[in-house]
Amino acid sequence: MTSAGDLTYGRYLRLDDLLACQHLLTDSHDELLFVIIHQAYELWFKQILHEAALLQQRLENGDSAGSLATARRIAKILKTVVGQFDILETMTPKQFASFRPELGSSSGFQSSQFRYIEAVLGRRDFPAAVIDPALDAIMGRRPVFASLLRYLHAAEFQVPGEILNRDARSGWVSDDRVQALLAEVYAESGDPAEVCEALIDIDEGIQEWRYRHVKMVERIIGTKSGTGGSVGAAYLRGTLFRPAFPDLWEIRSRA
Repeated sequence: MTSAGDLTYGRYLRLDDLLACQHLLTDSHDELLFVIIHQAYELWFKQILHEAALLQQRLENGDSAGSLATARRIAKILKTVVGQFDILETMTPKQFASFRPELGSSSGFQSSQFRYIEAVLGRRDFPAAVIDPALDAIMGRRPVFASLLRYLHAAEFQVPGEILNRDARSGWVSDDRVQALLAEVYAESGDPAEVCEALIDIDEGIQEWRYRHVKMVERIIGTKSGTGGSVGAAYLRGTLFRPAFPDLWEIRSRA
């Protein structure tokens, strides 16, 4: 074990290991950019999952200030993740084609961590083939919106018991009672309304990431199939505008 006195920047960050993680398959100049961007995505996904666990803990503890701080951090991370598409889009179709054949069956659709984020936010309709033990465990726990409802219940809003105790493995279905409750939350304009808005920021960030992902794929490979045999942009377009928290969006029409 390295003592504090011997700890250097490189040792603390394990830079030798980190900088040795880029194993290129071609001599293409642009492959390194592709690898580093996607490795950075995965690091940010890891941080989002780390923050989401704290967000749920703070929500269920009734901690308004802590919930707001954590939700806003997640939203800022999502802005950073979306911004990385600006860098990736400096790669032309020809530059990507210079190493694309070597990617084989690998595909961004195989990102386990992004599926974990989706599950934490409430998605439950994953194909059986992609459900690993970690994803299955996440689906067995309350998603973020269920933690929000517990936070609102602790703040003395009347959340029906059957909604509070619904099966965590069931996908969320919009509920008029919940929307009426949320309308009441917003009418009071207190901390709970601010927390709800912070979750909207997260939801919007995820949707923005999906949109930029679609446009990046269309810009680089057009309508061709994606790597790993995926249907590319056509699939991604089908994921757009699927909010994680539909009731929080629906009540906009009630204002």
